[in-house]
Parts: sequence; structure tokens; C-alpha cells
Amino acid sequence: VELVESGGGSVQTGGSLRLSCAASGETWCIRTLAWYRQTPGKERELVATQSPSGTITYGQSVEGRFTMSSDSREYKVYLQMNSLKPEDTAVYYCAADRSKYGVGNAADFGSWGQGTQVTVSS
Repeated sequence: VELVESGGGSVQTGGSLRLSCAASGETWCIRTLAWYRQTPGKERELVATQSPSGTITYGQSVEGRFTMSSDSREYKVYLQMNSLKPEDTAVYYCAADRSKYGVGNAADFGSWGQGTQVTVSS
């Protein structure tokens, strides 16, 4: 599975961005999807994940502000980010895995995109 993110950019505090992730290849195998983010010197942080059952879970720092959605017909995953804060500045990655049991942490995801930069200025 190949993943390509888009939609990153620079916004001011309080602004919004919508990230997209396009999947190709063996997309019928995808069972778990996620968005992660990373800043220099830190580990990847879970932003949102969709389990094989379709349940979406958000990281505590983004809950209520970010919304993850997917379009299985077009094999795309979206992350709508509202009320952005400077601490949301990071490279955002899309991740996917074939496991029907779900994925416990970032290291277990089998496919990653190249990342897209999001910068929020104060």
C-alpha cells in the first residue's frame, strides 16, 4: 500500500486545514488507518486512528478540534483540523495496516506516507 499526503501549509492560530491521504496499491487489504504527527527530536504522536471496526479515536491534545474521516470508494483518508494552535505545528503522516486486530503503536503500522508539513503561527 502506498500513501500520499497533501493539504499541509501555514496558517495562523485559530485557522483550519484539511489534510488528505490517497491510498493506492492493495487498498482492499487496509483495515486500520491513522494520522500521526512528529516534531524534531520527538517521537511520533498519535493524532487519530480508525480501527478495523470503524471506531475513530483521537489523541487527547486534538480531541474536539480535529476530525478524521475516510472515503472507501476513493481510498482516501482526511483530517479536518480546526482551531489550530502553534503546538499543532508538525509533520503529519498518514499510516495504514492490514491487521484485522488493529494496531497498537506507530512501529506496527506497515505503510506510511511521506508526510506533510503543518505550521501554525501565533
